[in-house]
Amino acid sequence: MALLTPLFSGFIAAVIGIIPPGLLNMTAAKINLKEGKKNALWFVIGAVLVIFFQVSLAVLFAQVIDNRPDVLTLLREVGFVIFSILTVYFLFIAKEPKAKKSKIKKSSKKSRFFLGMLLSGLNFFPIPYYVVVSVTLASYHFFVFETNIIFTFVLGSVLGSFAVLYSYIAFFGKIEKKTDYLMRNMNTIIGSITGIIAVVTLFNILNYYFRLT
Repeated sequence: MALLTPLFSGFIAAVIGIIPPGLLNMTAAKINLKEGKKNALWFVIGAVLVIFFQVSLAVLFAQVIDNRPDVLTLLREVGFVIFSILTVYFLFIAKEPKAKKSKIKKSSKKSRFFLGMLLSGLNFFPIPYYVVVSVTLASYHFFVFETNIIFTFVLGSVLGSFAVLYSYIAFFGKIEKKTDYLMRNMNTIIGSITGIIAVVTLFNILNYYFRLT
């Protein structure tokens, strides 16, 4: 029963973190629509493999800063700046994505596997995200920095990430003709999500400094 809590916590954290439309899940859906489920699954496997190492690194880093709230606040401040920039970009600068009607060249499973690893590796947000999640869970005694607990949490995160990415593949594969609206409003959706995250992060930062005064 003790291992179910970190497994479930990791799974839920992954679902919350990856379910908003983003580069990984939308690319997985696009590959599925254009090249089939097998290539999309290889892309997902590559992405999830990198996520495994990202979450492991994040938890180890969280273990070091568990008793350093000042470092955690610094991470939040960096995250606030990044999410604010992304919000401005997606809401006011980025051009509206357009669905390409032209037929694209079908790629091999191996290339899609490495593409998944590449795009996942370029996404650094899981590291600060899981640092905050694991430290927060530890503060409420839902998580402890022990080897078996850490591995179970990482496993839950990997399973949650795979489940969400696979859901994108299955979901978009069934409604291919109805994705135009989502594509037209993709920038607004992503910008709104990053904006909400930025506001929540700013609130936590201000709350920390007000407690010090």
